Amino acid sequence: MAQLDLNLLYALDVLLAEGSVTAAAERLHLSVPATSRTLDRIRKAVGDPILVRAGRGLVPTPRATAMQPRLRQLLEEAQALMEIGRELDVASLERTFTLRANDALIGPLASALMERIHTAAPGVRVRFLAEGQEDISPLRDATIDLEIGVINHLSTEIRTEPLYEDRLLGVVSATHPLAGSEITLPLFVSMPHVAVSRRGVARGALDAKLEEHGLTRTVALVVPTYTSAAEVVLTSDLIGLLPERTARRLEAANGAHVFDVGLDLPTLSISQAWHLRHDQDIAHQWLRHQLHHAANPPQHSTGLPRGPRALEV
Repeated sequence: MAQLDLNLLYALDVLLAEGSVTAAAERLHLSVPATSRTLDRIRKAVGDPILVRAGRGLVPTPRATAMQPRLRQLLEEAQALMEIGRELDVASLERTFTLRANDALIGPLASALMERIHTAAPGVRVRFLAEGQEDISPLRDATIDLEIGVINHLSTEIRTEPLYEDRLLGVVSATHPLAGSEITLPLFVSMPHVAVSRRGVARGALDAKLEEHGLTRTVALVVPTYTSAAEVVLTSDLIGLLPERTARRLEAANGAHVFDVGLDLPTLSISQAWHLRHDQDIAHQWLRHQLHHAANPPQHSTGLPRGPRALEV
């Protein structure tokens, strides 16, 4: 242990994350030759090539891949240890946080979050990853720092905090035949729809509610993301069902016609989730605080066009 240089562990973590000596040098604030020499020292200390050439890039060896989750956990615990009893100096904080969310959340959250932290913490960098499978392993092995979305995979080792409630609204383009109309349920199902499903499923909660009123819609297109659905709605005569925050942006920027479907659809409870080892990490606490406020900007109430009413069916 007396001969172990913990700086090599940090450099190893960066090299494995970047898969490139040049990119790692930039993050480490070193020259490329100095970073290459650091990689040589790591190889000698570990007794493994760590990164090997594959085409034009570098890929980790099996041993390096096996080390990576524990390495990240060790570095995070070391960072937390050094922060005990110390106040966070945000202005000098140097850290990269990795967040995972679906595409409908990333756009508004990313810009609002960076607006809050860029000036106060210029050394903080945020990396968003696309939504993946619903499991806790990325949080457990520190592949991601925070998961944002509808959190269903609860575990005693995962902490969650509600961010906001969202709901689904009907949306059509400004040139849609129904735009500007009072869209009753019969009108709502009279034209084709675009549905959102990562698994390609055309039916959902909306269809079950429509069946309660003896109605069925025609799903002409299924796309995997709300961003794709929004683009389709704006450029076609398909009707979409989108989260309110997405719908309102389309309304403001593109003149889309937004309406309340008028059915008792489930709300979307958006939360942030993290591994319990980050609970006392003051930098992580600060990030969660910033995200909470980024997700809850001052609200300005706006009226909704009247939508389909069950009593009118």
